[in-house]
Amino acid sequence: MGGGLAGAEAAWQARLEGAAVTLFEMKPIRFSPAHRSAHLAELVCSNSLKSRSLDTASGLLKEELRRCGSLIHQVASETAVPAGTALAVDREAFAAGVTRRLAEAGVRVVREEVTRIPSGQSPLILATGPLPSEGIAAEIRSLTGAGSLYFYDAIAPIVDGESIDRTKAFWGSRYGKGGQDYLNCPLDRETYRGFVEEILKAEKVPLREFEQIPPFEGCLPIEDLAQRGMETLAHGPMKPVGLRDPATGHAAYAVVQLRRDNAAASLFNMVGFQTKMTQSEQKRVFRMIPALAQAEFFRFGSLHRNAFVNSPRLLLPTLQLRERRDVFLAGQMTGVEGYIESVASGLIAGRNAARLGEGRPLLVPPRSTAVGALLHYITHADPESFQPMHVNFGLLPPAAEQGRRGRKARRDALSQAALRDLDGWLKDLEAES
Repeated sequence: MGGGLAGAEAAWQARLEGAAVTLFEMKPIRFSPAHRSAHLAELVCSNSLKSRSLDTASGLLKEELRRCGSLIHQVASETAVPAGTALAVDREAFAAGVTRRLAEAGVRVVREEVTRIPSGQSPLILATGPLPSEGIAAEIRSLTGAGSLYFYDAIAPIVDGESIDRTKAFWGSRYGKGGQDYLNCPLDRETYRGFVEEILKAEKVPLREFEQIPPFEGCLPIEDLAQRGMETLAHGPMKPVGLRDPATGHAAYAVVQLRRDNAAASLFNMVGFQTKMTQSEQKRVFRMIPALAQAEFFRFGSLHRNAFVNSPRLLLPTLQLRERRDVFLAGQMTGVEGYIESVASGLIAGRNAARLGEGRPLLVPPRSTAVGALLHYITHADPESFQPMHVNFGLLPPAAEQGRRGRKARRDALSQAALRDLDGWLKDLEAES
């Protein structure tokens, strides 16, 4: 159900596994607020599938998809337009190419809106995208639990732990409670005031009409808080109360708290820093924080409407629902963020749905691969604070040969280990068949 990138890839992969596939797509009978074309695999926000370079996590993921026989990667390469190291495509040619290839492969496409999830039939993949129609959204809520389908309004940035200047930050919790839970980035009065002024001046991302959702008071964008007064942030998410900087012995004027986002402490969440500033402005403004002067961001803050489920609670690593094993989820509904990440989830869901129908063992890619690390994150993250995530190197376990070399060398080691393990996994699958 759903003919976006995840659904199209899932249908293709299921056909590669030998299954008969019917794909239900409501366009052009009905369009979501974000879609315009009747073709399958319509690109909405951008024509770019990000970098091809293997020293980026998105480049690694694309190479893994290529080696796995991804339809989306094949057609993207065929319809690519010049974009430096990025893989960008002619949108119309790309969507038309995917639609044509699926028809040629024998995928039956039914153009109608599905408002009910069938039971007791063949394996089913829900790939309805982040903007499901009201009918199917209600069905998903009924299937997964009333409180399981979320529409998130605001997300805080994720910082690369290696890029934080630890000499300008200190560990600690307020009043010493909770141990070394937060990495605190202090600001003096002058730096804080300049920081707030730049937040107010920064370019913001305009919301689309269907995204005009008033956010909860508890997760207001920092720019909305800053508009209430110069000192609002210092008494809100940046309050220094209960935090003593060991370098000075005193509380700073303001503090940005970073919270570990994974056990390896390679990812840090900027606590309370949800924002609708553009990505380039986020990089410029947040680097005014002394400890983040050279910060690299694995995920930027955002404010938009997308639906997703609490995958750590609901999904197995195979992308099956825990409580209903004949139903698989794929795409942004699972909490993966981005085009190519959605494709990766569709690839695994499609293969596993076909294998389930034939009574064959289901697949879980090695965690050391980009696709495996991404799926491990969405099915093993803390369900109490789960939020969507792009693929990034911080999700991968350290490569044995990484050592203490520079950032590029470490990323090269991760990519080499990922592709080596992927090739071994694919070879084992080939031998199995």
